[in-house]
Amino acid sequence: MDPRPTVIVTGASRGVGAAVARWLGSQGVSVSLVARNQNALESTASEVRDLGGTAFVIAADVADPAACRNIVEKTIDRFQSLTGLVNNAGILTPMETVALAGTNDWRYNIEVNLLGPVYLSKAAIPALRQSHGRIINVSSGAAHHVIAAASAYCAAKAGLNQFSRVLAAEEPDLTVIALRPGVVDTQMQKLLRKLGPEKMPPEQADYYVNLKATGQLEPAAVPGRSVAWMALYAPRDWSGAFMSYDEPQVSEPALAVFGESHG
Repeated sequence: MDPRPTVIVTGASRGVGAAVARWLGSQGVSVSLVARNQNALESTASEVRDLGGTAFVIAADVADPAACRNIVEKTIDRFQSLTGLVNNAGILTPMETVALAGTNDWRYNIEVNLLGPVYLSKAAIPALRQSHGRIINVSSGAAHHVIAAASAYCAAKAGLNQFSRVLAAEEPDLTVIALRPGVVDTQMQKLLRKLGPEKMPPEQADYYVNLKATGQLEPAAVPGRSVAWMALYAPRDWSGAFMSYDEPQVSEPALAVFGESHG
């Protein structure tokens, strides 16, 4: 059996997910990298290996329950254990009002952002019970704040927070935490800036434009470091909490363990 921690990271082809994988790789962790884009995953895998980790690429759509079961099965077959699951894969679209949003687009958003973490968690529970492992669900401030024209995303993240709380209550051998990654300089923010002026009230659209213009967006590596630390070290008594990447009890030990750079 591989003695190193083994963590599944979804949405690992770019952004926060890729950053989480790189941080884990810098600590020699075995990481299963999941996303739909095979080529982008291979790029992340190469970086993880260069940093000293072991990378296993699984191209899959987390909206598919059978694919989620397969992800967990393949990971355990490859590494003989599972110690962590980072549910990071997410989409923003449809960027449209409830009245105008396509039904299939709205449903797919829920499938990726909420049901994917449910499917993966369900499949991973038996192995994580054995390892007293951790599930880190990457949530959003949108779970509480209103984002006009992003109803599916907001609803999914609110559901993800409550799902995390219930799962934590049901599974005392697991540590389950929902984590807010802050406003991060990713493709999602780029999409908000692109579509916001057409779809949102002017003051809300301006907010996202100004975040970029005034340098308020975090590089993905910063929240990624917090997520990676949580996946390895989050205390059991935090289970069920909705936390932020920049809370001192998260960010300070993460910086102490990983440092400022991947090495």
